[in-house]
Amino acid sequence: MTEPKSSKVSVGIDVSKKMLEIAIHETNESWSCNNSTEECAALVPKLKQLQATSIVLEATGGFETLVTATLAAADLPVTVVNPRQVRDFAKATGQLAKTDRIDARILAHFAAAIEPQPRPSKSEEAQHLEALLARRRQVVEMLVAEKNRLANNRDRAVVKDLKIHIAWLERRLKLSDDELQRVLKDSPAWRQHDVLLRSVPGVGPVLSLTLLAQLPELGHLNRREIAKLVGVAPFNCDSGRWRGARHIWGGRAAVRSPLFMATLCAIRVNPTIKSFYQRLIKFGKAPKVALTACMRKLLTILNVMIKTQSSWRTA
Repeated sequence: MTEPKSSKVSVGIDVSKKMLEIAIHETNESWSCNNSTEECAALVPKLKQLQATSIVLEATGGFETLVTATLAAADLPVTVVNPRQVRDFAKATGQLAKTDRIDARILAHFAAAIEPQPRPSKSEEAQHLEALLARRRQVVEMLVAEKNRLANNRDRAVVKDLKIHIAWLERRLKLSDDELQRVLKDSPAWRQHDVLLRSVPGVGPVLSLTLLAQLPELGHLNRREIAKLVGVAPFNCDSGRWRGARHIWGGRAAVRSPLFMATLCAIRVNPTIKSFYQRLIKFGKAPKVALTACMRKLLTILNVMIKTQSSWRTA
């Protein structure tokens, strides 16, 4: 008796600046097309005809945005995954060579074996907010670098040039903050969530906007899932009788960085986080371990507040 044909159709798409390499795991079919608006749109009916059950792409610094948005808008099950996960999977399957075609096949195999859950697709507003936040981070990084150069330079001409550039960057940072607030005011739902999040002592506009743009799962997952997603969940490191120290791993660094800064503030001004931190220190926890635990607790509080639509005073 022959086995029934699998209904799974696992698709891998390797993305570069100009090209897309597509592979189907179950049939070993593969083809390529341009990474353009027209050819991404033409990809939709073909994948629908194939009845794709899982489509996996790697995060490539923005080159994947067009095809991901196109497929998500067509209600296709597309997921963007961390490149490190796929590379580890390739090594585990013995695939050490790396070309665009091989990468597409590995992504298709990953889709078939792991079946990653599609992330909620971001609206155009969310993508715009994310881009503004990324640009703000870049301006801040340039500002810090220029100030460090100013502190270590004595040449008059260079000092003058640095001061002019620093003043320009500070103006750009102010304009960036103004634009972020304008985008926030244009969305009633985001405005409501921003009010809830910023009612927590220690949570400022940067963390609030980052959570709105880059953590749409906030309020929809339990405390363990949201901590793992951000990368503040401790993972076991045990073997036999040996019990190793727990470490955090992976997650969304773009969320974790402002969460870290907000937690530093919260352990001074937020009574709940402050007492929790002091209790951990009293029990002998290292400061960095205690701070990470406070990051996790603050994130858990914010998750519950969004889920229940409760402000800090009633959370």
